[in-house]
Amino acid sequence: MPKYQSLSPPKCAELIQYAHSIVALTGAGISTSAGIPDFRGPRGLYVTRRYDPDKVFEIGAFNRAPQHFYEFSNDFVAEVKNVQPTLTHKVLAELERQGPLAGVITQNIDQLHQLAGNQKVVELHGSYTAALCQSCGRRFKDLSYGWWEQIMNDSVKPPVAHCSKCTGVIKPDIVFFGEQVNGYKEAERMVSECDLLLVLGSSLQVTPASTLPYSTQATTLVINQGPVALPPASHRYFVDGDLDGYFRQVASCLGRGA
Repeated sequence: MPKYQSLSPPKCAELIQYAHSIVALTGAGISTSAGIPDFRGPRGLYVTRRYDPDKVFEIGAFNRAPQHFYEFSNDFVAEVKNVQPTLTHKVLAELERQGPLAGVITQNIDQLHQLAGNQKVVELHGSYTAALCQSCGRRFKDLSYGWWEQIMNDSVKPPVAHCSKCTGVIKPDIVFFGEQVNGYKEAERMVSECDLLLVLGSSLQVTPASTLPYSTQATTLVINQGPVALPPASHRYFVDGDLDGYFRQVASCLGRGA
């Protein structure tokens, strides 16, 4: 039976130096040090029951009572609009600029990878950058958090966002429970072709993202605070710790001083 193996920052830096195609799979834990709360961590939104996931993120519940999602969105947009990428986000962006990072697959909806400078990002769960009116089908694109803040505040029934054309409910291009994720086939291809997979800040409890590490036999490093739903294997390494602290040491070993 394989045992759990750890990996030191210098060894991680060595793997990065010799890798030709790195893929990062990221979850909420990469953004917590930026001030965005996670969902399933020890102090996550689901654990504290600040928001009920069955009311906020389930598509049937959204169609019946969108105010629950928009109460969350009102808080989320207020928190994230001034947030800056973490050190780990910046390290990933630098790795893409330098060449070895083939892309990022993220479960997050906060756009911090793009803000850090990553260009190749597969957003499995979508984001607030686009939206669709559920009544007239009007598309909204290239949206900012400021736009969302204004449309929620100016709504006929705040904070639910309504279309100015037909007053229908606007749904952001976020993937709810009960909907298919975005870009899974592309994500699966990326993982299957990489020679180093970094799983960062994800407990791997949500499908289908949780199945992606099974698509490769390449060296896989999982860094997360708390348990991870992935069994040990000879090619897998696990670190239960702080992402920014770990990657500060990795960057130092690489001579990049992030």
